Amino acid sequence: MAEYERMKFGCLTQAGKAEVRERDLGEIGDLDVVVKQLACNICTTDYTQWQGKREHQGYPMAGGHEGSGIVVATGKEVKSIKVGDFVAHSTTGCGQCRACAVGDFYNCENTLGIGATTEDGYRGGQFGFSNYAKIHARACFKMNPDLDPAEAGFLEPVATATHGAETLQIHAGETVVVIGGGTMGLVNAQVAKAFGARVIVSELQPYKLEKAQKLGLEVIDSSSCDPIEKVKEMTDGKGADSVIVAVGLTVANNQALEMVKKKDGKILFFAAGYPAPSIDIDTNSIHYRRLKLMGTMNATQADYAIAAKLLNYRLINVKELIEEKRYDLDHIQDAFAAADGNKYRVCVMLQDEE
Repeated sequence: MAEYERMKFGCLTQAGKAEVRERDLGEIGDLDVVVKQLACNICTTDYTQWQGKREHQGYPMAGGHEGSGIVVATGKEVKSIKVGDFVAHSTTGCGQCRACAVGDFYNCENTLGIGATTEDGYRGGQFGFSNYAKIHARACFKMNPDLDPAEAGFLEPVATATHGAETLQIHAGETVVVIGGGTMGLVNAQVAKAFGARVIVSELQPYKLEKAQKLGLEVIDSSSCDPIEKVKEMTDGKGADSVIVAVGLTVANNQALEMVKKKDGKILFFAAGYPAPSIDIDTNSIHYRRLKLMGTMNATQADYAIAAKLLNYRLINVKELIEEKRYDLDHIQDAFAAADGNKYRVCVMLQDEE
């Protein structure tokens, strides 16, 4: 019996409770790979469900989609991935529907994406917090083996930020303001900078401002000034070409409307918020200002490919966005309890120490 025939995994069983369970890995298909998972970071979606803010997602939730590991077995038809490769992965779709045909696995029409439910009743379909995972080869991306497993686990977050940058059509030399200096704010900021933009981060918490500066980003301390007026000052009165709202707050949405330039400005609403935030604008303003208000979620396979390059070539720095203290799988409840909104990514280590 191969060691990976049984998988040990973490899942959410109700609000505020994460526990460890076991199940059979299942038959390995011709195009599947088996990954010995090394680490998985707790993302905002995982954490807010643990908080009880995403009850619509259902239980038991075997989530986790910021993981990486080593390939230990492959199906007989797998050509591009080899045993020993260090990989991270995207959402897995059916590969045959209209959404999958354009690389949008997240919106798989046969519900084999992130919202899938397994035959034994587990929601999520990812099993990111598991010691072994079965993943379709089409969803695997080779990662630089010199990356820390928690860094490689940023493939999905970086891909979603890449999708946002592509949606905004960021051009070299443009000014992009990111509201929020949390994990995804600073991922978005670095991706926008990699696309050639001048990037300014607006944040009010001192340690997040320090983190942004450490990453070489311009900052606005919104606790000590009017961030709208400061953006105008820093852009010679013109305003930003684009604003990325990386916190789910009404006040941030409304700030974005005033920070962006008066004509042809673009605003990307990247973050969800619970309770749902709103925005105060009439359609005449959108019409006369020619505003482009956009939302993005998840990413395409093309975005994942770009994200892998950004990480593998170290064009962005995610090491600074990982909390120093890590937790083993058996203590996943403690990991969730530690992953509050004032932290950067908390990492769960998935292999028992030998």
